[in-house]
Amino acid sequence: MALPTTVRIVEVGPRDGLQNESTPVSAAAKIELIHRLQNAGVSIIEATAFVSPKWVPQMADNAEVMAGIRRKPGVTYPVLVPNMKGLDAAIAAGAEEVVVFGAATESFSKRNTNCTIDEGLARFEEVAQAAIAKGIRVRGDISVCLGCPYEGEVDPAAVVHVAQGLDAMGCYEITVCDTIGTGTAGKTRTIIEAVAKHIPIERIAGHFHDTYGQALTNIYAALECGVATFDSSVAGLGGCPYAKGATGNVATEDVLYLLDGLGIETGVDMTKLIAAGEYICGVLGRATLSRVARAIRAKAA
Repeated sequence: MALPTTVRIVEVGPRDGLQNESTPVSAAAKIELIHRLQNAGVSIIEATAFVSPKWVPQMADNAEVMAGIRRKPGVTYPVLVPNMKGLDAAIAAGAEEVVVFGAATESFSKRNTNCTIDEGLARFEEVAQAAIAKGIRVRGDISVCLGCPYEGEVDPAAVVHVAQGLDAMGCYEITVCDTIGTGTAGKTRTIIEAVAKHIPIERIAGHFHDTYGQALTNIYAALECGVATFDSSVAGLGGCPYAKGATGNVATEDVLYLLDGLGIETGVDMTKLIAAGEYICGVLGRATLSRVARAIRAKAA
């Protein structure tokens, strides 16, 4: 199969990347990061999460962040919502797109959301229907599709079950997530092909963490399947609080280098993207985890 000619990059650094950081990051810094990312040409930026500050203190400034964004035409700013309370707060803050999430294993679902898979789907169906009724688009994420920290291997049928649930509730796009970064190209292909039997490939996205150094390989495997939307995190920010040792989402700079090398159009400028990563790493007081950003800066020096 021919590779896609264009790919949509969904930048999740401001939310998925920063939510696991122990170093407090101000709302002003998060807003600046979002502005730098959109100026680099990123058109989808996961801005924040409307979750309990008790569990995710880094996202306690969600409304302040949304209020401070200079919204750019053609750019969307999805936000994560776990329940109706989160949706109501997101709507009040002016969100135009929300993300709901389920897990492919019962163990992860219970640890992450304190409910079974089907209970979680029922909860999110209420959220999705309320959002769609107000003209808000809904994206659905499926955690631990390629490996679970508690159950190990994941049955593709379990992923398909959650994907069908998210599809039925009206999610316009469904993201297959390798939350702990244990996936391989073979597993990626198997899962994508299984889901694509029920969901059009144009509505499937990929989300790969790089714990075992396989994220770019997995993205290439997904590209071969026809997937043309990928989540990534500038400077490789993030991790998973429920999986010891899991690293952040694959670095956006590294994904862009792969796609540029394949002649795939993204609309993202590498120089500006690297500068955005350097900015947030400066705030955090640490070096970028992007190999491409490190290599390009070393070459320039």
